[in-house]
Amino acid sequence: MSTPSTALRVGILGAGNIGRPIGRHWSAAGHQVTFGSRSPERLSEFVSTACPDARAAGLAETAETNDILLLSVPYPAWGELLQSVGHTLAGKLIIDATNPMGLSADGRIISTLGSDLTQGRHASKTLPGSTVVRAFTHVMDELIWSRGTQQRHFWGMGYAGDDDAAKETVHGLILDAGFSPVDVGGLDDSASLDPGGAVFPHMFTPADLRAAAGLSA
Repeated sequence: MSTPSTALRVGILGAGNIGRPIGRHWSAAGHQVTFGSRSPERLSEFVSTACPDARAAGLAETAETNDILLLSVPYPAWGELLQSVGHTLAGKLIIDATNPMGLSADGRIISTLGSDLTQGRHASKTLPGSTVVRAFTHVMDELIWSRGTQQRHFWGMGYAGDDDAAKETVHGLILDAGFSPVDVGGLDDSASLDPGGAVFPHMFTPADLRAAAGLSA
């Protein structure tokens, strides 16, 4: 994998089925990755075998020592995570990959936030001192490692945010994870990335992703 022009210090808050493969991609690309967990000792085998240049730490240490943080905990743990480390996230770039997913009465996937509030906007309101970008939300977790390595940059990855500089950073991190970035707009425009949205939970080529999200070519 290619080495990024600038190595970044990135923390993963929630080293599970989403955080592990994304952090592994970033570590392989040359970034300094810290996997944050309530029980970092459980990550020792994974880190030593899959990401020998990364390290594992507790959630608080990971949040405090990195200026870019991926939120990838299961959504039921989202509020508890922010309660414990949210005060340390001011001034930092937060990549929110969490999904408030539920099922409607007729069995359809929906956002538990309803149709009037995107998760990206919800996160930005919850973390007013942070810069939030939505990314890594609509691809099934079991495909993140394989598609990002075996078919690098073939598949699109939607992202959204209100800050251009932050989006540029995330654009590069999506490339480093092996996907092709597709900007779907601001946080209020990001419903397509949320549960029940037009691209959730699917993989598309960049052109097909733009079409599915209703973006101009």
